[in-house]
This record gives sequence, C-alpha cells and structure tokens, in this order.
Amino acid sequence: MQKLIVKGKKNLSGTIPISGSKNASLPILAASILTSRVLIKNIPLVRDISTMIDLLRFIGMECKLNKKKNSVKIKKTKKKLNPVAPYKLMKTMRAGVLVLGPLLAKYKKAKISLPGGCAIGTRPVNLHLFALKRLGAKIKIKNGYIFANAEKGLKGNVIKFPEISVGATESAILSAILAKGKTTLLNCAIEPEVLDLINFLNKIGGRISILKRKITINGILEIKDKEFSHKVMFDRIELGTYIIAGALSGKKLVVTNVNPKIIKTELQIFKKMGVKLIIYRKKIIILSSKKINRIFIQTEPYPGFPTDLQAQIMVLMTRAKGVSKIRENIFENRFMHVPELRRMGAKIDIKNNIASIYGQSDLSGAEVMATDLRASVSLVLAGLIASGQTMINRIYHLDRGYFNLEKKLKKCRAVIKRI
Repeated sequence: MQKLIVKGKKNLSGTIPISGSKNASLPILAASILTSRVLIKNIPLVRDISTMIDLLRFIGMECKLNKKKNSVKIKKTKKKLNPVAPYKLMKTMRAGVLVLGPLLAKYKKAKISLPGGCAIGTRPVNLHLFALKRLGAKIKIKNGYIFANAEKGLKGNVIKFPEISVGATESAILSAILAKGKTTLLNCAIEPEVLDLINFLNKIGGRISILKRKITINGILEIKDKEFSHKVMFDRIELGTYIIAGALSGKKLVVTNVNPKIIKTELQIFKKMGVKLIIYRKKIIILSSKKINRIFIQTEPYPGFPTDLQAQIMVLMTRAKGVSKIRENIFENRFMHVPELRRMGAKIDIKNNIASIYGQSDLSGAEVMATDLRASVSLVLAGLIASGQTMINRIYHLDRGYFNLEKKLKKCRAVIKRI
C-alpha cells in the first residue's frame, strides 16, 4: 500500500496551477449519458474521475481520454445503453449515484448499486430518491441495489428539499431535464459546481434558470444529435487547500487558473486570520503570514464556508494565537482527522459538533493514517510545518481528489515523496 513521506519546516515558493473541479466534473460526466457526443475539457485526472469514466464505459458510452489535454471525448455508439451501475464501480465513489437520474430520464429504468466512498457520515441517498419519486419514478431497494423505473417517463413537479443537498439537487436537475412539463426545485444547493452543471445542460439544449435557492427546469423532448463542448470550472477546494499551504509555510506562493469571486467567503476568513493575500482577476499570491489570528467559523452550504475545507483550515488554526473553534454543520462524522493531528502534537478538543483548537502548537512528524479525502490532505499540510518526518498511510483517499499533489508541491520546494 502506498504512503507519502513529508519532511517539514521547508518554505514553499513557486506557482501552482489549479486543476479542474472534481466535484463539477463528476455530474457533468454523468450528464453525458443524455448526449450523443460531448467533449469535456479541464477535468482533473484523479481516481474518482477514472472510476466515473469506467462506469460510463460499462453503461455503453465510448470514452476517449486525452491525458495531455486533460479532456475526455464521450460518444454514444449503441442505440440503447445498459442502464446498470454495478457495485464494483460504485463501492469507492458516492458520485456514481448521479447516473441514476439520466438513465431513468432517457431509458425509463435503471439499476444501480448503493454507493460507497468516504466514511465521513451517513450521506444517505434518500434525498436523491425523494426527488425521483416526486418526478414519478417507482423505487425499490433490494440486495444492495436501487431499482428505479418510470414506464411512462418522468413528469415535472415541485420538489422542496427538506434540507440542502448538493448531490440531490444535481440528481433532480439531471432527471428533470427530459421530464414532461416544468419542475421547480426549492431549498436547493447553489454551489458553483451545481451552476457549472446547469451551464453545461443549457449548452446541450436545457432550459434551466436559477433565482436564489429556486431552480426551474422546463423539460425538453430530446437533445440534439451533435457534438457539444464544455470546459469544467476550477477546483475551489484545491485552491483553498493551497492557499492554506502558502499561509502555513510559504514565502511567496502563486496560484493560477482561478476566479477569486467564487471564493469570497473563504478569502474573507483567510484575511481575518491574518493571511497575506494579493488578489488578481485570475490568480492569487500568498505571502509569508507569520501572525495568524484565532477565529470561530462554521461550515455551511454555499456561499458559506465549505465543509471540504474544514480539515485543512484546522491545521492553520494550530498556528493561531489563542483558541479557535469550528462548528461542523454538514456531516456528523467529519472530525476523524483530529486523532491523527493530535498524534502530531495538535491540541484539539471535540464536544458534539464543535472543535476547539488551541493555537501555537509545535507539531512534530509522526506516522499517521488518512481517513477520508480532505482529512488526508490536512495531514500533508501538517507535515509541511512539523519538525522531522511525517508518514501518511492510506493515501488512496488523497488520490481520489487531488491531481498531481506531490508534483505541484515539489515544484514549490516541498520535500515530499511517495513510497
């Protein structure tokens, strides 16, 4: 099993190009089921993307991956696809459930395995199924599989989500685009990745509009038989991760290929903490930030602070003067990185869904274990500032979501290697 070795106390300097968004690419890849031909550009070549492409191939789509250009050309070569997503492809990736809606909308039936992925909470698919049922689908769960059918096709409806869910919002949009009539989604997610999906679907003929937390989808009869092209947005979580890396150990770190307007909340919080930033239209410069201030934050749906940056900013809080606090509002089990950070010398208390981080802790290298995708990168960040050497086990989590992490950090003078 592969491990990462990180030697700490090295100052980072250089330029890091931010990759395309994994969380935007996955639903757009699922949406390709609705088309005949599509070219998707700026995808990050991480494990979750490879798994989704394998899933599309299993269903019957022809996928040609261009690793040099970070793009994939997807083509439907069969009249009818195989509307099945098996366990072997779903067990490591929760986003696989996103193929359910397009398969059901286009072929009126689907069978998909209940998904797997990071163990950071229950993250059930019940809200996905709730939306599909509101559109007229009949759902049955048996032997670890979801069986769905809509013999007469899906019909538009009003869907008010009991809680905000990115995945369920995306499922509903992907299902409703070919449904008869109008669908209105209320209390839905408005993350930038959801908007990128909407932009893609409107390119292929969708009629989707958004106003605050209300999304309106006017169903269309079919999607034209022609090639469409779309460039995926940048990965805002990767961007936030490298800003934190620069704040922790950077002399001058430049991150490029970004749109700072999309991460206004995060930038405000970083500035409040004392992170020195110079912000341009498509790049951000992070300068040496020696005085970090304590802060209280809570994770919230967009435009609030993202849960996917919670583990990373916790490492930055270990450098602050005083006690910082994080309230985790999205997932009930997302502090699994805390015991590993404690092994490195971090002083952190957990009570219910609030973590108290006692700052100005001197971290020291240790052997630690990654428990999920974002937890794994938080351990890399901790390793960058710890004395001595940090060994991170189970880095397959890291490979699910960070493209060329070691290569990018090495170019900026980090001492990091995979064994």
